[in-house]
Amino acid sequence: MATHYDAAIIGGGIIGLSTAYHLAKKNVKVALFESGKVGKKASQAAAGMLGAHAELEKPGVFFDFARASQSRYPTLAEEVKEISGIDMNLKTGGILKLAYSKEDIESGNQMNRLDSVVWKSKEEALAMEPSISESILGASFIEDDIQVEPTKVCKAFAKSARLLGADIYEYTPITAIDTDSAAITIKSQNETFSADQLIVASGVWSGHFFQQLGLEKKLYPVKGECLSVWNEDIALERTLYHEHCYIVPRKNGRLVIGATMKPGDWDEEPTLGGIGAVMKKAASMLPAVTRMKIDTFWAGLRPETEDSTPYIGKHPNDNRILFAAGHYRNGILLAPATGSMISDLVLGKKVNQEWEDAFAIKDKERQVI
Repeated sequence: MATHYDAAIIGGGIIGLSTAYHLAKKNVKVALFESGKVGKKASQAAAGMLGAHAELEKPGVFFDFARASQSRYPTLAEEVKEISGIDMNLKTGGILKLAYSKEDIESGNQMNRLDSVVWKSKEEALAMEPSISESILGASFIEDDIQVEPTKVCKAFAKSARLLGADIYEYTPITAIDTDSAAITIKSQNETFSADQLIVASGVWSGHFFQQLGLEKKLYPVKGECLSVWNEDIALERTLYHEHCYIVPRKNGRLVIGATMKPGDWDEEPTLGGIGAVMKKAASMLPAVTRMKIDTFWAGLRPETEDSTPYIGKHPNDNRILFAAGHYRNGILLAPATGSMISDLVLGKKVNQEWEDAFAIKDKERQVI
């Protein structure tokens, strides 16, 4: 007889793990299936910058969702550390979004009007971080945009979910889904499981399940290449950001630098050209980086949707099936709010209607938010 669960999750990245944790916390009998090891793929490749202001260029529903998710991290970090003993390595200090031109300043004007963003002149920015490039005209300082260590977050979610009763099946790719019966049947190569509800949260590979479950929506890979270096001689307290490139200082002295954006590239290995481009961009932000020693480099595939907005919600034709995919560059940032929202939907609780409408899978085009 197939092992039965209240809810089953396909995908063991940060979105799936957050969902498993939030469900297990509410006493839902939940299983998570991952084709490899949990917390790898795109989640492992991320820098962990919780840049709601830096990544999203204008206020709106998506920005509000991102801010809500970001604000949950401090409490969540304490909560899962108490359960699992694992520290997410949450680091405060904020982000300096550098401006090199009048165009940079103008593009940030909407965000700069927010109370949470403070414009700093060139002199003020250099006083905050003396090692940054003197070519800047100024910078937007966003104190609320903090950071975590993604691998630690994934481990904390996974261990906490297990301790709360979740079953996590690693190296268990799902090969077939049958929705014809009252309970959904989920098959791996060696076992069969059943669940009352199914959540698809397998990043860019969710597109395979979209098709299998009768949806035409697609997900596209955007390859991101990153590296880390050892910072032994300069003080850098804040994350630096410009045109999708970031330098994130870790507590252990490493700087994480990224990332390229290569749409349609399914290759998960970093290239010399990609890493070289990232290093060149980093040097334009922090000249001293050129004399730092390389630690390592890596790549990951970020899941992009047709309208650059994630799918979070129920299947339009089957309320038993839910999706949490397409978070693109913001999976780490959006994991708390996504896991909580999916958990509430599974339990039939009321969720923010604007969020439900904005992230729903629809046959027609969604409004840009």
